[in-house]
Amino acid sequence: MPAACSVLEPSQEVTARQVRYSRIVRGVRSYRDLLVWQKGMDLAAAVYRLTRRWSKEEAFGLVGQARRAAVSIPANVAEGYGRQSSASYIHFLKIARGSLKELETHLLLAERVQVAPCGSCNEALALADELGKMLGGLTSSLRKP
Repeated sequence: MPAACSVLEPSQEVTARQVRYSRIVRGVRSYRDLLVWQKGMDLAAAVYRLTRRWSKEEAFGLVGQARRAAVSIPANVAEGYGRQSSASYIHFLKIARGSLKELETHLLLAERVQVAPCGSCNEALALADELGKMLGGLTSSLRKP
């Protein structure tokens, strides 16, 4: 029987949250196995492709900010996973979700100020919406007793 499923003795200092964390990540050998990380990488790559077409004068403005926000999402999923505690993991998933909302704002603003053609960000925004649901689901599953 795996250690995460065994009965814990009162003298062992393993919290219920640690047990829950180990159950959720069982079978996942690396953060790279996480679908939420993979989807985050897909979104970051899509943002890089999208922003290549934006005005060169925005290279240090919206382009840079959108790219940094996009990269931050899978990076925080990976960092949280590497902390090996559900409390830390949840913290970094919240940061990833914040970066996701920041990215959505940059994409919407780029269209509004005509740095990006109208509708050109729809695919990235749809991917962001899907990723947001995945981040929320993972966060909820880590919180459950």
